[in-house]
Amino acid sequence: MRLNKSILIISTLIAISSFSNASSAEKLLQKHCASCHLLSTPTPDIIPSMNAPAMDGVLFHLKEALGSDREVKSFIVDYVQEPKLLKTLCESNKVKKFGLMPSLKDTITIKELESISDYIIQNYPTKEFVDMLNNKRKNSRLKSLKSSPFLINRDSMPHLTKILMKNWDKGTLGLNKSQKEALLRVRQDTLLGVRKIKKELNTLEAEVVAMTVDGEELTLIASKVESISKLKKEATMLQIKCLQDSTNILDDRQIELLLPFWDL
Repeated sequence: MRLNKSILIISTLIAISSFSNASSAEKLLQKHCASCHLLSTPTPDIIPSMNAPAMDGVLFHLKEALGSDREVKSFIVDYVQEPKLLKTLCESNKVKKFGLMPSLKDTITIKELESISDYIIQNYPTKEFVDMLNNKRKNSRLKSLKSSPFLINRDSMPHLTKILMKNWDKGTLGLNKSQKEALLRVRQDTLLGVRKIKKELNTLEAEVVAMTVDGEELTLIASKVESISKLKKEATMLQIKCLQDSTNILDDRQIELLLPFWDL
């Protein structure tokens, strides 16, 4: 009986301690982070006026890029003390929009940083935010598929130049000047080629729809469909060439860093 009481007392003390630590960390979060980072789930009407990425977004991308909670915590503790462009994991457009965060080195202790890190890793991103972002990505995929000129539309065949643009200025990616110039040439050639093909495809597809509605002979429609197939084959080969040319410009480390983003 005494043993059961002891276990109960210890369990209660642990629970109280955990609650106290969480409460303390939440207060630290409010004190040091809430003035810039939104702590609730962002809504479309709030996003344009935000001064920094929402905490949901910060933790979503950190966990996506780094994987383990230990690595996320280590990154947060280091970055908050000494923010640098070379360390950033944010998408390039976010860095341009918000800039680098100010250092909190002189205003917060390591212990407090670790406490905040543990709390936000445990509580962010919220399920609501993850569901919202996944739905947005799904809708974007469906939208792009509707107007896609490619024969192959799979996550394993990514539009690599789009991914590169999102990560263009990340210090961790470390693109040098000659790489950027070469990648931009590949991107420009691919975009020009695909746009030309897409314009021709739109015209041909509209003609096929009209001919079908008007009851034209199948042989006449077939010639148009064959032309569409040839154009889609050409666009697909441009996509494959772009992927191969881009990866040839990157080194193995850079490719490995980009791999987690291929399913976006």
